[in-house]
Formats: sequence, structure tokens, C-alpha cells
Amino acid sequence: MTVTHEHDNTRTAIRAFTDQPRTTLSFVAVPSPSDDRAQFVEAESQAALRQFPVSRLTGYGIDISDALELHESVLRGERWQASATALAERCITRARPGEAVRPSTYSRISLLRRASALLRVSQVMLLTDSAERREMYRTAAALYTEAADAAGDRAGVSIETPLGTLKGWYIPAVGPTIGAALVIGGIEGYAMDFDSLGEALSKRGVTALLLDGPGQGASRFENDVYLSNDWARGLASAVDYLQDQVSDVPLAIIGNSMGGSFAMSVAAQDTRIVACCENGGVAAPWLIPPSVGTFYLKMLSFCGTTDEDLARTIWSTVRPLAAGSNTEYALLVVHGGADPLVSAEMADAMFTGAHVTDKRMVTFADGEHCIYNHLADRNALISDWVLQKVSTAKPATLPAREGTP
Repeated sequence: MTVTHEHDNTRTAIRAFTDQPRTTLSFVAVPSPSDDRAQFVEAESQAALRQFPVSRLTGYGIDISDALELHESVLRGERWQASATALAERCITRARPGEAVRPSTYSRISLLRRASALLRVSQVMLLTDSAERREMYRTAAALYTEAADAAGDRAGVSIETPLGTLKGWYIPAVGPTIGAALVIGGIEGYAMDFDSLGEALSKRGVTALLLDGPGQGASRFENDVYLSNDWARGLASAVDYLQDQVSDVPLAIIGNSMGGSFAMSVAAQDTRIVACCENGGVAAPWLIPPSVGTFYLKMLSFCGTTDEDLARTIWSTVRPLAAGSNTEYALLVVHGGADPLVSAEMADAMFTGAHVTDKRMVTFADGEHCIYNHLADRNALISDWVLQKVSTAKPATLPAREGTP
């Protein structure tokens, strides 16, 4: 790795990563293992193995042993959903009283979170919001809630917005609150899937709100809130909620995958945002073609429709490079050099097209989409950078909210 740092030395880490406008982190890449058996399993299983390598699964909170076993089960001919569900049920059983060795509270929390992550992954290949899929996600959320109650380190929240009720997870800062960050996922990875980033922020004194925005997670599967032309009003309400919780500390926004496109769109229009990290978004989501297959179909489902024209109209309102009233926020663009979805040119467009002067771009040379294969370094980079920006910024003047003078 070209740039080195100590994780317990925030200033050194920030300086190493952000002294230059553009930084590339090079590693001795570990080749992805290939398995000839993949060609003999059904098409959906092949797609699941390709789209969700072990690195991405662990990035979503799945234990490495569960991720390896899931892949092996699918390679042996088991269905993706059935295999992930069976592994989740095993974790749930171990978390309950009756084991020969009664699980400690710490072990129970870990097992419940593992089970939740496995259930969330079990539904990722489904393209319609069936009753079965909704129930799977509700169960995953219930397990995560049970773990959160036992740990006492985060809380589920409901945020009333003009679009309906958005759901999320609030992880308060450890120690004095230096700042706060809204974290948004993408088409497939939702709030609970980015809890490792929320935890990294919290440990640095930055309160995190992991949000299921319109079209995502519990907001969608429990409350039927989909992406619409008014999506920005929903996210503005989430920023309002976060501001109310932390009072007058500076705010940041972090977007992962397509969430990066939402994050930049919000940051450009809201002067309360002093820092924005964009990790894996694109400049023009509405131009993604049907040829990308299931990802395109999931973009339609994100809007709760099968009407391609309607979905394209909705997605055309997500404009991360549109000029706005906030030109003073700092921007960090994170890119994976091995990202199969977002090319170097697409990432560069987000960086060069942003209407701000304080901006940095960090490329992980062998990084996968959202840098799941360098999870610890990704979380350290983003959370250290956010800490630096909120530590040196003054909270912006609060804009008048809708319906107020």
C-alpha cells in the first residue's frame, strides 16, 4: 500500500490521505478466487455469486465464515435465498437460551446481527416487493432491533416527512458530539448495511443517522415510501431531524453507491451541510440503460413502478452536479479502480463537475464498488475526513423550514 497510516492517529491519517487533490492508494491486489463450479449452477445463483462476492457480504455485516459457507452452499447447488435463510436460522437458534453453553449478551448481540445481515442478503436477488420479501426484511429489522436494545448503542428512529415515514438508525457519538452525519445507501445496500461506517463515525465523536431513504429498506418494505419527484423533501426532513437531535454542531452527508448521487444533490442545496462524501455515485442516474439488466430493474422497483418512462422522469430529478445555494461544502469523492459499475471517467465527472473549491478524490486502485474489499481503510478514510471537516467548520445558518417565515 502506497500510503500508510496509524488508525489511532487521526491527524496523520487525514494528512496522508488528503494533502493532495487526487490520491491513489495502491495495494498488492488479491485476485478473486475462481471456481469452475459456478458455471453449472442456475443463472440466478451465478448472478448472486458475481454481484455479492465475499468481500461485499462482509461489508454488509455478514461474518466471514457465514459468507464463505453461503458461497460454498450455492456452488453445491443450493438456492441463494434458501442458503442465506438457513444460515440466519442457525444464528438465531444459537442466540436463544437452551444452548449447552448459554450465550453471553455480547455473543447474543453478535449472533442477532449476523442473522439480520444474512436475512437482508437473502432477499437481494428478488425484484418485486412481494409479501414474502417484506416479511423477510421485517424479520431482519426485528433481529437488528433486538441486538440494538441489548447493546444500548443505537436506536431505531421514524422520521415523518411529506412523503411518508422514513426509517433509520441513530448511532450517537461516543463522548462529546463534534458533528453529525447523515449516511445514505444505494439501490441494494440500505441503512443497516452501513452500520460499520456509522460505528466508525460514532467512535470519532460524530453522531450518525443511517437512513433508509425513499425506495430503500424499511421505509419501502414497511411504509411503502418509494422514490418520487419529491424525494428531496423527504431527505430535507431527515436533515431537519438530525439537526434537532444534535443542536448546533456542523452536519455532513455521506452517500454510498447511488446514495452518492443523492448526497451531492442534497449538499448542493442545503447550507447546513459542511461536508459531503460521495462513494460510488454517478452524475446522471437516469441515463443508466436497460442493458445493465437486474440493476436497471431494481432502479424501477426503487420507484415502485414498472413504467420505464415514469422511472426515468423520477430519476432525472437526481442531479448531483446541479448548481445550488451551497457552494461552500467540502467534497470527498471515493472511487474503486476495479469498480464494475462506476468507471474512472464517471467518478472523475463527479469530482470535476462539483461546484465547490474544497474537494478531494481518493482512488483505491483495486477497490471494488463502494470499496467493500478495503472496509476498514474505507471507513477510516471517510470518518477521519468527516471528523476533520466538522471539527474546523462552524455550523451554517439554518434555513427557514417549509411553512415558516
